[in-house]
Amino acid sequence: MNASTERVDPALAAGNRRQLAGYRAEHFGWQVADAVGTVTLDRPERKNPLTFDSYAELRDLFGQLKYATDVHAVVIVGAGDNFCSGGDVHEIIGPLVRLKAPELLMFTRMTGDLVKTMRACPQPVVAAVDGICAGAGAIMAMASDLRLGTARSKTAFLFNRVGLAGCDMGACAMLPRLVGQGRASELLYTGRSLGGEEGERWGFFNRLCAPESLLADAQALARDLAQGPTFANGITKTMLHQEWAMTLDQAIEAEAQAQALCMLTEDFRRAYEAFVARQKPRFEGN
Repeated sequence: MNASTERVDPALAAGNRRQLAGYRAEHFGWQVADAVGTVTLDRPERKNPLTFDSYAELRDLFGQLKYATDVHAVVIVGAGDNFCSGGDVHEIIGPLVRLKAPELLMFTRMTGDLVKTMRACPQPVVAAVDGICAGAGAIMAMASDLRLGTARSKTAFLFNRVGLAGCDMGACAMLPRLVGQGRASELLYTGRSLGGEEGERWGFFNRLCAPESLLADAQALARDLAQGPTFANGITKTMLHQEWAMTLDQAIEAEAQAQALCMLTEDFRRAYEAFVARQKPRFEGN
């Protein structure tokens, strides 16, 4: 293969770009303001459970975020006083018991793909967790980059309560990295709830907020991130994820290459010029 055939077609690259402010979600709320996209799980009468359709649409939305030019950070929140109660008992659990192995594997792969797209999108994702945060809802919170909770939040990995293993949607990989192996084992074996204050002590939550200010606090944090060097933040997210499977030597080399790439950006030059002028840099993500 010669060099000319290896180049990325600029027109093709441009064709992948997305403006998601006008996206109309069918199975959850979606809005964009100040470069922050907010996903609202919007079935408060049932504590915001997920369905087959909402799983798939969330997966697709986070997949599109990789190409979004107008969204630089994301907030996930539940409507009402709860985050998400997990998979809908009647619309998901009931039908699953009637499916055969091939169809079940298609479903579990689809739910896992939601986590993959959340981790693969370059935008930092902030989960605003109040009330019930259970099952797949707890996984979505865990797959986010940052988690703000409340003292009354209750996070539970309930899979063993319905006769399933705790290894769901990457839980056995992600949870020990957040709270440690022993604590993760306790939560996954017992299915017990992790309270808000305990969750903050364990490192599951970055901090706790008052319920009435939770969404505003999460959006303010997301706006701060969106105003930062978004290209560099995307590299940070990628490296945080990829270095799970690297040796220290591999990680140091990968970070050397990643940082050299960031040094080519205009944001890096802007930061230097602002420092010299004793001004606050204005990042533009390029």
